[in-house]
Amino acid sequence: MIQGWEWIVVIGIIAVLILWGPKKLPELAKAIGEAKKEFNRASKELTSSPPTETKPSSEDLLIETARKLGISTEGKTREQISQEIVEKAKVGKEASP
Repeated sequence: MIQGWEWIVVIGIIAVLILWGPKKLPELAKAIGEAKKEFNRASKELTSSPPTETKPSSEDLLIETARKLGISTEGKTREQISQEIVEKAKVGKEASP
C-alpha cells in the first residue's frame, strides 16, 4: 500500500508526464544525468587540485625578515624575534644620515 511521501513521488511522475509528455521524458532524464555528471566532475576537480597559491603566515614572514636581517631565530619566541627586529631597525635609522 502506498503511504505518505510515496504519493508525492507518484503525483510528481504523473505531473511530469502530463507537462512534458512521454516523448520528452527521455530527453529530460538525459539532461538531468549530464548535469549531475558535470557537477560530480567539477566537485572532484575542486577537491583533488592542490591550492595554487598560499599566503605566507605571519610567523613565516617574521622568521624570514629576521633571517634577512641576520638575526638568529633558534630557541627564541616570536616576541623576542620581533623585539630584535625592532632594535635592528632603530639602529639602522640612527646610523643613516
